Amino acid sequence: MGLRLGVSQYIEYFPDNPPYTCTNKDICSNSEPDRDNCFAKGASTGMDVRIDETDRKILRELQRDASQSLDDIARAVGSSKTPVWNRIRKMRGAGVLGKQTVELDAEALGFEACFFVLIRTSEHEAEWQKRFLEALRQRPEVQEAHRLAGDIDYILKVRVQNARAYDAFYQALISEVRVHNVTALLSMEELKSTTALPL
Repeated sequence: MGLRLGVSQYIEYFPDNPPYTCTNKDICSNSEPDRDNCFAKGASTGMDVRIDETDRKILRELQRDASQSLDDIARAVGSSKTPVWNRIRKMRGAGVLGKQTVELDAEALGFEACFFVLIRTSEHEAEWQKRFLEALRQRPEVQEAHRLAGDIDYILKVRVQNARAYDAFYQALISEVRVHNVTALLSMEELKSTTALPL
């Protein structure tokens, strides 16, 4: 047909692709004997899925550039398009593969300031935690939020245009939830940033 489709386009264009064949249809699209297989549990499904070296190669390629065509991915992993598609669908169905997004250049778009915000709180009731979580979800400036062990209760990664924008974020946050102490650390230089897993 002469079409060069990326993975997400292929999924939409061939929604009725024949089901894969495998020795265990619940967890594996690979009909060959086990070869350095491991099990991974999909985050969204809780389902165990068998991940072998070919799957890991596919995942590495998708992490590198998910807009690649299936032909390009198959060539890179030494396979053909249909088996690669079956493996991708298996991992997507098990929750190993999530939604696809694009990386934006924050500085090119004017978001030049990155703050790491350390939060201590004396509030640990369920209702406070619910309000705090909702406040974070409503703030698009918060790129990451983690609950910690140790002296600091929470750490946030906040991306804004400048210090004035951070102050507006801070004032809005403390107006919605009560916190004991907030320390903001400005990143002077980003040395490494990736979402890729070390497969």
